[in-house]
Amino acid sequence: MSSIVLFGPPGAGKGTQAERITTSTGLPQVSTGDMLRAAVKQQTPTGIEAKEYMEAGLLVPDSIIIDLIRDRIKLPDAQAGVMFDGFPRTIPQAEALAQITAVSHVIAIEVPDERIVDRICGRYSCGNCGSVYHETFNPVSNSGCECGDFIEKRRADDNKETVKSRLSAYHEQTSPLADWYDNKGIFHRVNGDRDINLISDDILLALKK
Repeated sequence: MSSIVLFGPPGAGKGTQAERITTSTGLPQVSTGDMLRAAVKQQTPTGIEAKEYMEAGLLVPDSIIIDLIRDRIKLPDAQAGVMFDGFPRTIPQAEALAQITAVSHVIAIEVPDERIVDRICGRYSCGNCGSVYHETFNPVSNSGCECGDFIEKRRADDNKETVKSRLSAYHEQTSPLADWYDNKGIFHRVNGDRDINLISDDILLALKK
C-alpha cells in the first residue's frame, strides 16, 4: 500500500484537485477533519476520546489522529492506499504517519500569498441557494443568481488580516515539512496560479514519476 499527501495554502484549489486525483487514481480522499466528525458521531472509542478535547476547545492530540488514520487505512477501499488531504501538517505528524503507511508522493499546490488574499477576500455566495461567486473571476451576472433570489453573503473570516494570519501559520508549519519530504525525494511542487486543467495535468504527471 502506498499513499499520496496533498497540501497547499487555504484558497489554493486543493478541493478541486483532490477530486480529480481521486477520480484518476481511485484512491479515497482522507480528511482528518471528516474522520474526527464521523468518529464522534459514531461514538467510537477514539471518537469519544477526541470529543472530550474538542468540547474543551483543545487541539486533538496527534496520537488520536494517528489512531483514526490507522483505523481508516484498514478499510477495504484503502487497500491500495489513500490520498491524505491536509495531513500531515507538521514533521512529528509525518514521522508518525510513516510508521503506519508508506507515502509515495507529496504534492504541494503553490500559489503566491497575494493571489490567495485576492481569491479569498473576493469571494462571496448567494445566501439563498449557496452558489459561490467572486468579484473578479466569477461575479454574479447582471440578471442575478440562477435561483432568482440573490442574497449576497460573505464569510466573516474572509478578510485580509485573517487570511494573512492563516497564511503565516501555514508557512510556519509546512515549510519544514516540505523540506522533510523533499529530502526523501518524493516532494513535488505544482504551480497553482494557472488554469485548473494545467494544474491537474502537472499533478497527474508527477504521480506517474
